[in-house]
Amino acid sequence: MTQTRVRFHWLCGVALAGLLVLSMLSPALAGEDGDLGFDPTEKISVEWIPEAYPVVGANAASEAEMRKYTEKIVGSDHSFDMVPIPGGKFLLGSPDDEPDRSPDEGPQVELKIEPFWMMSTEITWDIYDYWSQKLDIARREQLKQETTKWDKLGDAVARPTAPYSDMTFEMGHDGYPAICMTDYAAKMFCKWLTAKTGRYYRLPTEAEWEYACRAGTTTAYSFGDDPADLDDYAWYFDNSPDGYAKVGTKKPNPWGLYDMHGNVTEWVLDQYIPDYYAQLKSGKVKAPFAIPTKPYPLAVRGGSWDDDAERLRSAARRGSDPSWKMKGAQIPQSIWYHTDALFLGFRVIRPLRTPTAEEAKLYEPDPAVIAEYKEAQGGKQ
Repeated sequence: MTQTRVRFHWLCGVALAGLLVLSMLSPALAGEDGDLGFDPTEKISVEWIPEAYPVVGANAASEAEMRKYTEKIVGSDHSFDMVPIPGGKFLLGSPDDEPDRSPDEGPQVELKIEPFWMMSTEITWDIYDYWSQKLDIARREQLKQETTKWDKLGDAVARPTAPYSDMTFEMGHDGYPAICMTDYAAKMFCKWLTAKTGRYYRLPTEAEWEYACRAGTTTAYSFGDDPADLDDYAWYFDNSPDGYAKVGTKKPNPWGLYDMHGNVTEWVLDQYIPDYYAQLKSGKVKAPFAIPTKPYPLAVRGGSWDDDAERLRSAARRGSDPSWKMKGAQIPQSIWYHTDALFLGFRVIRPLRTPTAEEAKLYEPDPAVIAEYKEAQGGKQ
């Protein structure tokens, strides 16, 4: 059983004492289309994806041609590594005899995963804020740079309401994982990133995430079964510095991915359904993932700096909760922020095969879910 987190509650207290008040002047859910003739926030990304910005090693016509590449965000000094993940089959979930296993991790079911690239680390604040704080626009204006076609599209994608306080909670910024965003915010970041690069990015499905985390292994962790070895690979409750740590400072898994165990829990695309694996096994559902139909609970993976070892296992599952939003009257709830989730971040993937519009529709925010989300939060964004 996971311990009650004294230091987590202390950090939440700091948030309240520091008046982490989100702006009441909410932006529209949709971006302003300017003279584009369409709204890239609402229109499916693959229907407007621009020409790819040239990046060495990013092009591949087949799995055999896939290489690690460094993605560059147009008009910035920011970049990040994308690691090729080979396609293949694996057993989703954990075996019945795995220590600390939860019922929602079974029964195991064999799935086939198509090849994709995955970000080697979690999204960091310096990259996330370039979008969320409109720093790309500010830099372009300050340096009097030309607005490119990638900028034009990116500028029209919706962005979060600006917070009044430091969302890092003094745990670190450059090189540290971004936290406290909703799945909607993470998906909007992916649309912006697609616009700024001309390559299709999205969140991973729960199956893709576990497949990449396992990296061909069948043990409880990607490095074996003994949690005593976690110190070499993960930041978690027993060794974290009272908060998250810089990304990529522990050993990677066999496929070159860092912090898949611990540091921050990561968003995936799925609705969290405890018996979903049983539904897959029986053939009751055939979708590539549990398509969200309501705001809560949504699936998150990987465990965090505030979790015990069992939550960091490759198969460990968890669902989001409304309690991740603070309830104080001074802190309005937002479609952009999980202000109480100081352990929650994400990383992105890029499928080798760009999906069709019909497929991609499943990966983007459902307008009906957004409407329900807004209604649940009293109309606030």
